[in-house]
Amino acid sequence: MNVRKIVITATAAAALCSGLLTGASTAAAATGLTAAGAASSGGTWGRAEEVPGTAALNMGGDAETESVSCGAAGNCSAGGYYIAGSGAVQAFVAGEAGGSWGTAKEVPGSAALNKDGGAAILSVSCASAGNCSAGGDYADGSAHQQALVAGEVNGSWGKAEEVPGTAALNKGGNAAIISLSCASAGNCSAGGFYTDGSGQLQAWVAGEAGGSWGTAKEVPGAGALNKSGDAQITAVSCGSAGNCSAGGFYTDGSFAEQVFVVGEAGGSWGTAREVPGSAALNKRGAADFQSVSCASAGNCSAGGSYLDSSKDSQAFVVSEP
Repeated sequence: MNVRKIVITATAAAALCSGLLTGASTAAAATGLTAAGAASSGGTWGRAEEVPGTAALNMGGDAETESVSCGAAGNCSAGGYYIAGSGAVQAFVAGEAGGSWGTAKEVPGSAALNKDGGAAILSVSCASAGNCSAGGDYADGSAHQQALVAGEVNGSWGKAEEVPGTAALNKGGNAAIISLSCASAGNCSAGGFYTDGSGQLQAWVAGEAGGSWGTAKEVPGAGALNKSGDAQITAVSCGSAGNCSAGGFYTDGSFAEQVFVVGEAGGSWGTAREVPGSAALNKRGAADFQSVSCASAGNCSAGGSYLDSSKDSQAFVVSEP
């Protein structure tokens, strides 16, 4: 689906579990920690269930929820993809109201855009119960991946649309929303990647105000950082309407992967810059920006990973201000 993912493979996970459970004392300690964690969790998780309606959609036998967001307790929205009987990959959304999940459905209007059968919702954000936005990608009639966005108002999803301005940027035919965040109903920001006319991946951002999406643009300053042509926004968070922070990665002139941050204030995006101090940590040139969260405008924290001089992957955090 043209999405970068950091995953633990089944083999690595099995090895990790084996190491953790070696010896009776270790197993006993793990059991004790698990019990203590459950006792102090402050809540009880219910049983997992198949998303209602997805089995009927998923005739091709491959479906996945990619993102979930909750506007209030028991009032959430989710999105992902499934494979239709025709073999086309289609995008779906589903909503939870009062603690009960409704029936999943194809994102309205997405099939008309998705001529070549490669669509998915990759990110969902809900500002309040039943008022959400979702984004991802689809494959147009020329088999080019384009960025898709759809909005939910009072529990009803509107028609999906191509993110305004992304087609003009996306000369190389590979674009998507990777992350979006909504500070209030109809006021969101989003980011992702596109491929320019030279075949290089560049980072873009776009904003929604009053329910209407503005024109996407290359992240200011990111092109100057991205000397080797592989950049994208991987995480966005909004502290209030029009005041957001975003981060991602780029490849410098030495083909090293570095991380950047960029801020939006009053609806205008500032200039991207390398995460302060990250290059000194990132000795082996392989850093990733995974997550950002803003409690209020200009007050955010973010994290990701880098490779140290021993080629070990290490975790970093950074805070604003």
